[in-house]
Amino acid sequence: MKRLSFLFALLVSSYAGYSQSCCGVGKADCRPDDMQLMASTKEFQKAHIAPLPYTHVSMYGGEMITFPTPDGQKANAYIIRAIKPTNKYLFVYQEWWGLNDHIKKQADIFYKDLESVNVIAIDMYDGKIATSADSAGKYMSTANPVRLQSIIQGALSFVGPKAKIASVGWCFGGGLSLKSALLEGKQAVGCVMYYGMPEKDVAKLATLKCDVLGLFASREKWISTAVVNEFEANMKTAKKKLTVKSFDAEHAFANPSNPNFDKAATDEAYQLAITYLKAKLK
Repeated sequence: MKRLSFLFALLVSSYAGYSQSCCGVGKADCRPDDMQLMASTKEFQKAHIAPLPYTHVSMYGGEMITFPTPDGQKANAYIIRAIKPTNKYLFVYQEWWGLNDHIKKQADIFYKDLESVNVIAIDMYDGKIATSADSAGKYMSTANPVRLQSIIQGALSFVGPKAKIASVGWCFGGGLSLKSALLEGKQAVGCVMYYGMPEKDVAKLATLKCDVLGLFASREKWISTAVVNEFEANMKTAKKKLTVKSFDAEHAFANPSNPNFDKAATDEAYQLAITYLKAKLK
C-alpha cells in the first residue's frame, strides 16, 4: 500500500510541470484524474487481463468517421446511424484499452436494444489501441486532459445543438461519461458510468443537467466504497440525483474486452443500464 501511495505521489508531482503549461487553455481542466494517475502503476495494470482477439463486423452499418475538434485537429469515432433521422444520441466511451472491436460490438448491442437512436463510440486515444496492460497504462496515464475535452467538444459539434445525448462508459470511459454529461449541458438527458472515477468538485457537479446511474464494483480498491460514498455525498450536496448499484465483483467485471468478466453481474448491470437509457432516450 505504501508503494502504491509513493507511486501515486510521484505521478502527481510529475504532472505538476505539465499542468502549469496547459492550465488555463480555454475552459479545459488540464489535471489528470486519479484513475489516470493510477493507470501507470503495476498494481493497476496487473488487475487487467489482455483482451481476447476479436474482429468486429457490424450487422447494423457501423462505420468509422472523423470530425473536427476545437483544437484544430480531427478525431475518430465509430457510428451506427438510426434508420430514420433522429436527434437522439448515445455517446459510448471506451475502457482503457481504447476503441477496440469489443467496444464497437458493445455499441452495436446498445444500438439494437435502444432502437431509433444514433450510437457513437468515440475514440479518445486518437487511433491508438492497446493490446497489453503496459501499453494501455501508457495511453491512459499520458492522455492529455485538454485533448480529451476537445474530442468530446468536437463530438458535440458533430451531433449539433439540437441533439439529446445520453452517455455510457467503462473504467476510464466511466469517468469520461460523467465528464461528457457535464460538457453536454442542457443537451444531456442521461449518464451511465461503470466503475469510473467520479468528479469530486461539487461546484462542477452542480452544473449537471441530468441524473446519473453509477454501476460500481465493491471488491475493487481504486474506485472503492469510500470513493463511491464520497461521490454520493457530493451529488447530494450539489442537489443532483445519483442512483448507485454496487456489485459484489472486481473492477472491470463488465468490461466488453475482459475475458474473465462476471457474467451474472454483467447481465444485471446491463439490464439496469439499458432500462435507464431507454427511459432517457424514449
